[in-house]
Amino acid sequence: MKRVRVVAALAGALTLTPIPATAATPAFTLSGGVSAPIHSMADAVRETVYVDSGIDLDGDGTRDRVAADVIRPATTAPVPVIMDASPYYQSAGRGNESEVKTYDSAGVPVKFPLFYDNYFVPRGYAVVLVDFLGTNRSRGCVDVGGQSEIASGTAVIDWLNGRRTGYTTLTGSATRSASWSTGAVGMIGKSWDGSIANGVAATGIDGLKTIVPIAAISSWYDWFRSDGVAYNSYSSPTGLGSQFENSNARSRCAAVRTQMTNGSPSNGDYTAMWQARDFVRDASRVKASVFAIHGQNDLNVKTLQFGQFWDALPASVPKKLWYSQTAHVDPFDFRRAEWVRTLHRWFDRWLLNVQNGIENEPQVSAERAPDQWQDTQTWPPAGTVSTVLRPSSSGLGTAVGTGTASFTDTGSGTPSSWLSGSNTGRVIYSTAPLTSDLRVAGTSSITLGVSSSTPTAHLAAYLIDYGPARVRTGEGIRTLTTESCWGESRTGDDACYRDTATTAGDVDAQVIARGWADLANYESRSVTRTITPGTMYRTTFRLSTTDHVVPAGHRLALLIGGTDSSVVVRPGQLPRLTVDLASTSVRVPLLGAVPAASPAPLVATNVSAGTRGALG
Repeated sequence: MKRVRVVAALAGALTLTPIPATAATPAFTLSGGVSAPIHSMADAVRETVYVDSGIDLDGDGTRDRVAADVIRPATTAPVPVIMDASPYYQSAGRGNESEVKTYDSAGVPVKFPLFYDNYFVPRGYAVVLVDFLGTNRSRGCVDVGGQSEIASGTAVIDWLNGRRTGYTTLTGSATRSASWSTGAVGMIGKSWDGSIANGVAATGIDGLKTIVPIAAISSWYDWFRSDGVAYNSYSSPTGLGSQFENSNARSRCAAVRTQMTNGSPSNGDYTAMWQARDFVRDASRVKASVFAIHGQNDLNVKTLQFGQFWDALPASVPKKLWYSQTAHVDPFDFRRAEWVRTLHRWFDRWLLNVQNGIENEPQVSAERAPDQWQDTQTWPPAGTVSTVLRPSSSGLGTAVGTGTASFTDTGSGTPSSWLSGSNTGRVIYSTAPLTSDLRVAGTSSITLGVSSSTPTAHLAAYLIDYGPARVRTGEGIRTLTTESCWGESRTGDDACYRDTATTAGDVDAQVIARGWADLANYESRSVTRTITPGTMYRTTFRLSTTDHVVPAGHRLALLIGGTDSSVVVRPGQLPRLTVDLASTSVRVPLLGAVPAASPAPLVATNVSAGTRGALG
């Protein structure tokens, strides 16, 4: 396998030879405005600490201890911490190559998944990889976004700040301090790992200086449900969590599993259990800076997850966003050199207090075409207006419609089939071709006046960019056989990772925002109401967050359908749905001239509609 040593892309960051650590070695040294590799990975300190979580969910009479594997420079100078807490370290693994932790015969950690240790430890950071309670070497239970999961992160941050006790073993009494830590912590992680970063930040814990949530969940309800309707993946947190439990959790955590099952009814209601796993509710408590990354085509963790958290953050919180065309993909695998360079500066700013000005640079970087990025100073961009568009016989515009439109839910519709032109299980309304670019930036919502011929009905709505485009396809990347190296390798833990290439193709339509709902939840996500056939109900539900430019010459369209079988479960009885146009509208954050309506029929044969992708 060919390996390529990356140097130039990191502004000389890999050109310095590590020097032996001594008592006089500083925590970090700047070179070219960034922290330089002055510490050796060969003599880095590796250890495991078991931190008292303060809870006993497994009911064994002792408080659950969370395992944290530490690698840090061999220096007496205190250093900050980059932390990734995960349930995956002995199961699905981390990164594009599914790396897992390894240990030597004495139980000392050897392999630290991902490049964070190889790259950042030489530059004066510690890296701490935490096993969620109930997974790998931790005790306790897996409760999927609940108190156990959040305690997995907060307990370790408290230990790093001298506020909680750490132990040398899982059950013993010998303690271990974090006297080497400055107390400054940055949490990072993709998917579930990033979700705990959101949750821990929402506690307002002292010591957490920044989070980098990548394709992360901000509300677990919105991973399993959408405004009353269940997704057709996992029916409850129980099924998801049970995949990653260690043997202790499997034998001792039945009560926790029962609580999750009972708290996630199949009717899709938002319950107290979901509320306890909704980090958006407490986002006002966040003090850490936030660097969010998400993909437009991610149907695993949908873009609403970052959008609603972003909107709920206090104005005082420094924020940054990368918005790609990928699905559920880490930026290390779609924009590698720029990602490492930017992440390096981000951690230097918030963990080493290097005044590099990154917080004053453009807030958002959005991918407009494969590998073509546009930066904007603020997000949503200045001038964005929440605009109400309405469907009518004239198309999609600002005029109030009249009359009704009906279609039959077949239970097997998908965005691709609905947009093919041969499928009648939906209605579509379009603007005229745009005379100038129109940017959709933020979170949209739709209000429907609708009646059902049956007591059960599911709804779907999509915003669509109609027009030819070159886009990323599938997950957005493919893995190559070559490698590039990012940091310093050591025995048992190399710094080299397979390169990737962009997968791209031509389409004639793109789904740019989407949402689903159960009509029975027309009053509230928390309450299911009886649907009387033939009665018109008014319901409002959320569409996903987006940052997309509809180019001049394209059309912006609204599709209203029934069951999207690629995403949600079918209702008990498939209905014929009738939409009252006068009481139907979509609220869209727009930057640009509001387009005119057009009744022209639209047909798309090649559609970019998103990809669910792998779990982690």
